[in-house]
Amino acid sequence: MSSRHRAVVTGSLVTASFSAVMILPCTAVADGQGPASGNGGKAVDQAPAGVKLTTTLPERISVDNSSQKTALTAVVKNEGTRESGDIRLLVVGFDGLKVNGVRGCDAVAAKDLPAGSNSAFSCPVGALGAGASKSYAVDATFDLGKTGKVCLPVQRADGKKTYWQQGPVPFGTTNPAPDAPATPLLLGTDNKPAGPAGDQLPRTGAGSGVLPLGAAGAALLAAGAAGVWWSRRWPRQGS
Repeated sequence: MSSRHRAVVTGSLVTASFSAVMILPCTAVADGQGPASGNGGKAVDQAPAGVKLTTTLPERISVDNSSQKTALTAVVKNEGTRESGDIRLLVVGFDGLKVNGVRGCDAVAAKDLPAGSNSAFSCPVGALGAGASKSYAVDATFDLGKTGKVCLPVQRADGKKTYWQQGPVPFGTTNPAPDAPATPLLLGTDNKPAGPAGDQLPRTGAGSGVLPLGAAGAALLAAGAAGVWWSRRWPRQGS
């Protein structure tokens, strides 16, 4: 992996919108996720002619306040006019959002995780036809005492090119409801942690209520580096 390509991926992950994603497990409120959104997504490496790859995440998810379980659906789409060729989707968790499983996908070994992330899964999409899409059910936990983010890079199967990357994007709420059975979270919103009595909890890492881009720089710069760093380094170790 060339140093230039690492820099590209890093920049991609860092400049993209930060989002915390709450992922409800199968038993969580996956049905109330609302419309899908490409919030925080951007193209990175140039895709083959006629291929336009994108991803979406639900605009809202719910986290069980007692179990911290959540679930979401990650979707990869080819909005182009030609088949994509062999591609893969990565689902990566940051901070309070930990990805526990993605149906049909393999966990990334701890030693190969991007800096700043706590979990990741690699999903072999295969060749996605023009206008086709593929959905993945994601089970996760979300620590409501922290912020949380998710990232969806779409890469060539060998990891040498990243065609699209959504995130790291936050899921969160500015109006926590610690006494309710579940807390609804919105995509693109920094989480405001709350304790049992509704008092704000101290944040881990740098921080005031909203994780500023500057502060995120240190943590997410690493996370960002992970993105493109991944597309070059990780494939050598096998998808």
